[in-house]
Amino acid sequence: MNQIIQNIQSPSTPEDSFNFPIIKSEDFLPAVIDAINMAKEDIKKIEEQPTPSFKNTIEALELSGIILDKVTTLFFNLLHACSDDQMQDMAGPISEKLADHSNDILLDEKLFAKIKMVYDQKDSLQLEAEQSKLLEETFKSFRRNGALLSETDKEKLRTLDRELASLSPQFGNNLLKATNAFFLNVENEADVEGLPPSTLATAKEESEKRKLNGRTFTLQAPSYIPFMKFAKNRQLREKLWRAYNQKALDGEFSNRELCGKIATLRKQRAQILGYPTHAAFVLENRMAKTPQKVIHFIEDLKKPSFEAAQKEIEELRSFIKNDLREDIELQPWDFSYYSEKLKEKLFHFKEEDLRPYFPLEAVRKGIFIHGKKLYDLDFIPAQDIPVYHPDVEAFRVQRGDEFIGLLYLDFFPRDNKRSGAWMTNFREQGFDGKTVQRPQVSLVCNFTKPSKDHPSLLTFNEVQTLFHEFGHGLHSLLSHCYYRSLSGTNVLWDFVELPSQIMENWTYEKEALDLFAHHYQTGEAIPEDLVKKLKASSLFQAGYASVRQLSFALVDLAWHQELQQSDLDPVIVEEQSIKDLQLLPRIPGTNFSVSFSHVFAGGYSAGYYSYKWAEVLDADAFEFFKEKGIFNREVADRFYNEVLSRGGSADPEKLYVQFRGQEPDPKALLRRSGLL
Repeated sequence: MNQIIQNIQSPSTPEDSFNFPIIKSEDFLPAVIDAINMAKEDIKKIEEQPTPSFKNTIEALELSGIILDKVTTLFFNLLHACSDDQMQDMAGPISEKLADHSNDILLDEKLFAKIKMVYDQKDSLQLEAEQSKLLEETFKSFRRNGALLSETDKEKLRTLDRELASLSPQFGNNLLKATNAFFLNVENEADVEGLPPSTLATAKEESEKRKLNGRTFTLQAPSYIPFMKFAKNRQLREKLWRAYNQKALDGEFSNRELCGKIATLRKQRAQILGYPTHAAFVLENRMAKTPQKVIHFIEDLKKPSFEAAQKEIEELRSFIKNDLREDIELQPWDFSYYSEKLKEKLFHFKEEDLRPYFPLEAVRKGIFIHGKKLYDLDFIPAQDIPVYHPDVEAFRVQRGDEFIGLLYLDFFPRDNKRSGAWMTNFREQGFDGKTVQRPQVSLVCNFTKPSKDHPSLLTFNEVQTLFHEFGHGLHSLLSHCYYRSLSGTNVLWDFVELPSQIMENWTYEKEALDLFAHHYQTGEAIPEDLVKKLKASSLFQAGYASVRQLSFALVDLAWHQELQQSDLDPVIVEEQSIKDLQLLPRIPGTNFSVSFSHVFAGGYSAGYYSYKWAEVLDADAFEFFKEKGIFNREVADRFYNEVLSRGGSADPEKLYVQFRGQEPDPKALLRRSGLL
């Protein structure tokens, strides 16, 4: 039997965790093929039932293909976090097989007829609330994905899905390779003036690893971001900025044509299904409901954000000219560098002043302390749980004697790991046909690795990133649903960021920071004066930050709502979609669509607006915590009972009102951002 399937069916590891050390890349494709065949047998049994019922049809469909789910979850999680050439090469073929299998189910007339028979009786079945939700979602999924199409259109849909399934992994692989292909080696000591010691130490180790002299900088965030903020050498800032913003645009690992191909195929798919655009198809199943509502939402934020951002840019130009006495035209590679200097002048502190208070080990303890104070969780090191890389740590999560789940932490960059930060599940919470299983959750980040002489000290943005991903993790860990497809983060996409973004709010509170933010050398708690400066600076360039997020959302919509076949070049799409939000000179030969993995290789197509949408929710929700106390257990219990534990088992609007006691106040975000 295939080693991967055997490990899944007969686990020999604690908590039925994956036995990563015995997993071989070459076993994945055969495992997927075998698991698809097993899933087909599950579907066959459903179709053989003479009289369809909720249990033998809807619930049986929910439980079908569990082995396949586990195999593919394992494959794609490792593909993103710890892949090799073999896995990258098989990602396309595996995705195509999965697309075909999914369509074999969703376009199966016999199966859909049985589902419809149960659905048509829904009012007389006396189902519990979660059962009703599963029935509704199952029927809707089939209807939205082609069950009612003609045979001709079904074949067209299959062809489109197969092609899309191969292109998205290709996009991600190109981006990973393009990111790894560039490095900047600096031998002259004067050229690294201004960079923090921790950045220099990491760059020195990178240089030694490559058997070079000097210091080596890459396009990975822990290297790129501090270089742009602190490197005095303007020429080198420009060189690194151009490399970062040109990656995957042209050359061997180009995504230039893939953007247009993917967007075009998505539009064609939507039109076969009866929707004018991909955005219309996606948003029907979101809180926003329509592209017009999203556009209206963005427009409401655009004017105050852009006006504030224009003032911020003028303030920065004035500072450079009048305070620093430098005669330059402000360029994108200057923005972070001079903004950091202006922030230092206005708030009398540097962002680097915060880093000594945020050693990674302490921040990790900090998220655990928050889990304890808010939700009574304990995080216990689990050295008996296998991990997929020596850098990864595993923890058992407990509430008293109750086992909540497993948590993996994977914090450092690798050549075989994609950039950014994300939360994922190795196992969803819910019923697997035998027991209601607890989740296995992974938080994946790219923080600076400790050097021989220096600990990993996080920037404040990285602290927020870890709290953000921890919020997603809590959403999965604290899920108490029966059905896996409704548990944890399986919620409407514009609701999924609420649990993550609300956690970021605690990072500005002295009461919260005192629990973990201690100087790595002296043990001194972060001073109140520094926290006040941090909070005051949190509104610094809030307009610019808002415009940046809105620009991403508009480019996403340009690809998926307003796409014209004559304009498939990413450079043209961006120029047209955000020309009225341009704050700095647009540099020819640069583009961010080609590295926009959220949209082209992730689940955020026509959904990037959801970050801003969820900001409205989290700003309003945290006002409730502030009113009662940021660690108030009554409020935390309500958030747990009405949001975190419920997954997608009920409509998010209803869950939010049950938690908050009122509709979300849209002005809460503008109040928090200082734009009102």
